[in-house]
Amino acid sequence: MGVTRRVFVHNGALAVVGSAALPSFFGRAVLGGTAAAGADSRRLVVIFQRGAADGLNIVVPHGEDSYYAMRPTINIPRTSVLDLDGFFGLHPAMAPLQALWNQRHLAIVHAVGSPHPTRSHLDAQDFIESGTPGLKETEDGWLNRAVHTIAPSPKASTLRAVALSPSLPRILSGSEPATAVSNINQFSVSGFSRSPSPVSNTSGFIEHSIDTVLHGAAQETFEAVKMLKAANPSRYTPAAGAHYPQSRFGDSLRQLAQLMKANVGVQVAFADIGGWDHHVNEGNTQGQLANVLRDFSHCLNAFWMDLGSLAEDTVVITLSEFGRTVRENGNGGTDHGHGNAMFVMGGHVKGGKVYGRWPGLDPSQLYERRDLAATTDFRQVLSEAVYGHLGNHNLSSVFPGFDADPAKFLHFLVKTATASTKSNYAPRYSCAAHL
Repeated sequence: MGVTRRVFVHNGALAVVGSAALPSFFGRAVLGGTAAAGADSRRLVVIFQRGAADGLNIVVPHGEDSYYAMRPTINIPRTSVLDLDGFFGLHPAMAPLQALWNQRHLAIVHAVGSPHPTRSHLDAQDFIESGTPGLKETEDGWLNRAVHTIAPSPKASTLRAVALSPSLPRILSGSEPATAVSNINQFSVSGFSRSPSPVSNTSGFIEHSIDTVLHGAAQETFEAVKMLKAANPSRYTPAAGAHYPQSRFGDSLRQLAQLMKANVGVQVAFADIGGWDHHVNEGNTQGQLANVLRDFSHCLNAFWMDLGSLAEDTVVITLSEFGRTVRENGNGGTDHGHGNAMFVMGGHVKGGKVYGRWPGLDPSQLYERRDLAATTDFRQVLSEAVYGHLGNHNLSSVFPGFDADPAKFLHFLVKTATASTKSNYAPRYSCAAHL
């Protein structure tokens, strides 16, 4: 049975999928787990902005005259920018996140990107999710590897790695079992069965299992379903002040908050939001970009409010496959570029600061004389979150081929995941916001 080794949800039903080594897989992944959070219950949430977000109009370098010279019609006027530090500012549609910045729970890394020069959406997204730029042969995703290589524990949850999506994304594919769910209100059990139709009860599932090993898997999976049912997701009410927009992204984050607050063992999670590829009529303070930014920022703000005390031990990272050209095009939009901006949000984030080295927007400073240069590799940011927040020091396995030296971290985290790592992760320096 050469099938993919993972757990996913299809059409609202949780399906357990094994591998050729079925007994070993279920004995380790479903009935014990290859890894666990241990005593530390910190969670990492990754948000993918699919379509190449325009980082220059999201985190605006309003202190740079070249920005205004090269974007005469789509720039964000200085009078409209939500100033952050006198040089950078947020697009006005990002106002819901300004309070998190002021509270120092939100940090930004600018001029960040992939070392690979591709301007293909599909290739760049694949490289970001696999964590191996330029290598299309990588079979698994970096977030799956990040969980799989944490120290083992017999208490790992079946819902340890979750994607809020109809199918399992590239970033969570791999050896570690993961779950994709698009609607937790329809969460039910199905699995290996001679019948193509899902079976919605435990006894029926076991009767149709193709191997007796699946009995244990079915029972463990059904326990996860029971946990969710006990949380009564259909009657879930977000915390006071958490107002999710009625959008796909809003539904995803609301359901993720439900899962996390139901205490079902979520350790890493993934969600994405599209609508960032603005070649035509991008707009400035109003328009296409402003509309998606309102949804994006209101959803993140609601998620933060909804988590309540859980936000203290949660880190949220946003990223996109690449940025946009510095110059606007003839259609009032921007084309595929290079460097971009990432957001890092959380209770352990040293926020209120823009991290990374700013390369400048003078034509002589641009990547290939057209794009914002990427001075920080995206894996450097992700490595710090994996190392300092999840406590996984096996970075050579998570990001093979990348020199993830902790001495080169940006140090956007306040403290580490476990007391045993503090001496190894004491901040050695802080990168300047713009040099």
